[in-house]
Amino acid sequence: MNRAKMRTSAFAAVAVLAGSVLAACGSGSGSTGGNTSGGGGSGAVQNAKVAFLMPDLASTRYELADKPLFEAKMKQLCPTCEVIYQNADSDAAKQQQQANSALAQGVKAIVIDPVDSAAAATIVKSAQSQQVPVIAYDRPIPATPADYYISFDNEKIGAMIAQSLVDHLKKENAKGGILQVNGSPTDAAAGLIKKGIHSAIDPSGFKLLAEYDTPDWQPEKAQTWVSGQITQFKDQIVGVVAANDGTGGGSIAAFKAAGVKVPPVTGNDAELAAAQRIIAGDQYNTISKPIKIVAEASANVAWEFMQGKKPAGKSTLYNTPSELFVPTVVTKENIKEVLFDSGIMKAADACTGEYAKGCAELGIK
Repeated sequence: MNRAKMRTSAFAAVAVLAGSVLAACGSGSGSTGGNTSGGGGSGAVQNAKVAFLMPDLASTRYELADKPLFEAKMKQLCPTCEVIYQNADSDAAKQQQQANSALAQGVKAIVIDPVDSAAAATIVKSAQSQQVPVIAYDRPIPATPADYYISFDNEKIGAMIAQSLVDHLKKENAKGGILQVNGSPTDAAAGLIKKGIHSAIDPSGFKLLAEYDTPDWQPEKAQTWVSGQITQFKDQIVGVVAANDGTGGGSIAAFKAAGVKVPPVTGNDAELAAAQRIIAGDQYNTISKPIKIVAEASANVAWEFMQGKKPAGKSTLYNTPSELFVPTVVTKENIKEVLFDSGIMKAADACTGEYAKGCAELGIK
């Protein structure tokens, strides 16, 4: 999962995500599941190492949320264990080197959010050949089954944000077509989101004007592409399905730069900047999928593998035992309840400057 990710909200995002009060769902152990086993009994894994390999720095979430949340849960589960954290900065070859280094250091498990889902198959094979289990995190590894996959349901995410937009456009009697801004073409989770989007858009009755796979999920590249579509299609564009908040923010920036009205634009990840755009009326929706849930669940599963157990998946995806959490669509109508009343996000972080008026109108305080 996967899974979804603007730099300007980086420091606020720490408080937003780390302050989440939602508890992670633990994985039970069973007799079926992973392809390899790690460690021995719990006594054998004291002082053990686990690798946490994240894909990029473009999404601030990995440094500011995923890493500290995973480390905190692992410390709770195994106070003497060490987390080896590495970020590949969108370089698949670098991630391969980081995985090799982790294996050389004797890790008992690898949790990986792959830069390139296809290339990561080599990492899985190498680890499993050394009896080190691999947990795919957020993004699946289709070519070679990992031992476990933990994410929010990415295909459902795509279907939910797109259907939410379609329903809104029909309610508004909109006439025209839709742009589709997908995620990275090397990210299998982006492919699942894309599939989900098409499941809602294709039968909707709205014409799909054009779609684009955004390299490395870069907001700037999404903005450049959408700018070109505005020039070509002009007022035919009645909505934009963007696969995450970064590409959604880039899409919105393109319309503003062109000096034309911003149509309803989707998102995914519930970043602080996206919440502010929803409050201001610039972005139509996003998806709430608290990182705490997947970070803690992956730590639970890694710890089971490290003890020699084989946690059973609650579902199967790409022949991999999986646990896929269901997210929540957020619009202006429910943003107060889902993000603020729940404690996931703080009004003090979101309701600043130009957003204070919108927060007051929505009762966010």
